[in-house]
Amino acid sequence: MLTLFRNFFSPPRHMILLLLATWIGLTLAEKRAERYGIGKDDINNLTYYGLIAFVVGGRLSFVLQNLSAFIKSPLGIISINPDIFDPLGGIAVAVITAAIYGQRRGLKLWNTLDALTPFFAVLSVGIGLSHLAAGTAFGMETDVAWGINLWNATRHPTQIYETAASLLIFGLVWFQKQNPRPGLLFLAYAALTAAAQLFIQAFRGDSALILNGLRQGQVIAWVALAIVFILFEYRLRKSHEG
Repeated sequence: MLTLFRNFFSPPRHMILLLLATWIGLTLAEKRAERYGIGKDDINNLTYYGLIAFVVGGRLSFVLQNLSAFIKSPLGIISINPDIFDPLGGIAVAVITAAIYGQRRGLKLWNTLDALTPFFAVLSVGIGLSHLAAGTAFGMETDVAWGINLWNATRHPTQIYETAASLLIFGLVWFQKQNPRPGLLFLAYAALTAAAQLFIQAFRGDSALILNGLRQGQVIAWVALAIVFILFEYRLRKSHEG
């Protein structure tokens, strides 16, 4: 019990970094929200409900996928172990929750995504730093001069690549002039992030391989990039028609 309380009140460094990035990102999103016609309260509530849904949904998704193990040990459901979590399940529940809130409040989708882009961009930086702090998302072994010693080997500092790329992308979207066509800011952020992942995934040492040796992360990034380009074309066509 003492260990449980110690872990609860002394969260890991990577969790602190994520919380800090969430707070900074939300603060910056609030500053820009009104220019996109979104109220600060709506940005706060949307983010709050989305994050709660992400945490709860990710845990429940993991539990459902491993139900037999939790039937034997039901207290594991409320464990503070961050490994008991399904990120994709959490994202799905968060998106559904945010969509329901946005619909009830009458929020315009593309305006809302533009308003939230600073939040997403800062959170990407926080994710890169959290990977560095936790030693996850590590790189392949290498002999380059800038390699870092991790897991008993000199590796590509992919976490630093990720953080640097996210900082650059944040700067590009934050100092971008307001575009009269809603959605293009968010799509630019998404395209840049997907392109960065194409590069970073090539140096990852923990990448899952699919389809005879293709890196799963790069395949996902290519698919995301293709979807973003289609949406770009759609938004540009809609703006010309309007």
